[in-house]
Amino acid sequence: MNILSQDKSLSKLSLKNPIHFLALGFGSGLAAKAPGTFGTLAAIPVFLLMAPLSLSWYIGLTVLAVLAGFYICDKAAKDMGEHDHGAIVWDEIAGLLITMIAAPAGWQWLLAGFVLFRFFDILKPWPIRWLDAKVHGGFGIMIDDVLAGIFAFVCLQAGAYYLV
Repeated sequence: MNILSQDKSLSKLSLKNPIHFLALGFGSGLAAKAPGTFGTLAAIPVFLLMAPLSLSWYIGLTVLAVLAGFYICDKAAKDMGEHDHGAIVWDEIAGLLITMIAAPAGWQWLLAGFVLFRFFDILKPWPIRWLDAKVHGGFGIMIDDVLAGIFAFVCLQAGAYYLV
């Protein structure tokens, strides 16, 4: 069963396909407005499930999410026939997981990580914007959010260092 949408690219995907389901952030990428923000919101339960893990397990699963994302995003984009369609939000999920590595516990830190990640993902300071424009395929879809996650991680850790 295909996703019903006026967007012809989306009509080529199915939530029954596990790759499409993941690429679309469990369906969150189908939001009519701000799919990247909804994709990042979909990352919160994933983070909350991973937060109790040891740091090594958390990092290992985050690396796995990034590496799998290269394939997931590439496959979905090829199936859609469109590079980096806004509905592909697995990259936002991986980006928030990167942001939250070793973050202090508490909803305030999760909120700060969310805001910082969205800030860098939307603003795209150098070299994020350059990579977003020049690198294609699954790696290209993922790399700008990986870097946004790293930038947000550094800011969150700096905040934790000075405030905790």
